[in-house]
Amino acid sequence: MFVVVGLGNPGKGYKGTRHNIGFEVADLLAARHDTRIRRRNYQALTASIRVGRTEVLLIKPQTYMNASGLSVAGVCRNLTVDEGGLIVVHDDSDLEPGRIRVRRGGGSAGHMGIASIIEETGGSDFTRIRLGVGRPDVGALTDHVLDSFTKDEAEVIGAMTGRAVDAVAAVVTEGLEAAMRTFNAAPADDNDNDRDTPA
Repeated sequence: MFVVVGLGNPGKGYKGTRHNIGFEVADLLAARHDTRIRRRNYQALTASIRVGRTEVLLIKPQTYMNASGLSVAGVCRNLTVDEGGLIVVHDDSDLEPGRIRVRRGGGSAGHMGIASIIEETGGSDFTRIRLGVGRPDVGALTDHVLDSFTKDEAEVIGAMTGRAVDAVAAVVTEGLEAAMRTFNAAPADDNDNDRDTPA
């Protein structure tokens, strides 16, 4: 089985913010399977679905972003899921809005939710689906990620959220390398050289 973790912060005040894009992807994936993530377990809201023939547990940690690892580690221990079965969906300020990167392993790159998961699970070799939210031209990065997307960003972010759901499904049904080939490809006019290769 796979465990798919959408990262975010609980509470209405955080809904729709850049930092909660992981929650939105998890909710959309659940909706595509005619369910909602609302069962309380593992300090999280959870739901079980099937992607193809594979059982997938969706979780939205309710521990707040910086302690996400407490919830994720509890799931992995209880279900004996190893790093190969763990997929974490999260915002990434190093990618411009609309860009997706699928990769396995690596450090936290300053993302506190990822840092918490690495600390609490004792490993970093899990799959990440990184969703671009960009950096602010002025002001603090913390304020930027805790703010809502602008109206100008709405269309590209909506498309990215849908593609992220497809990326999760691709990892589960086709494997990591196939998902990376499909979703890490940059547009022809994009000069970004931040291309991940299969680990």
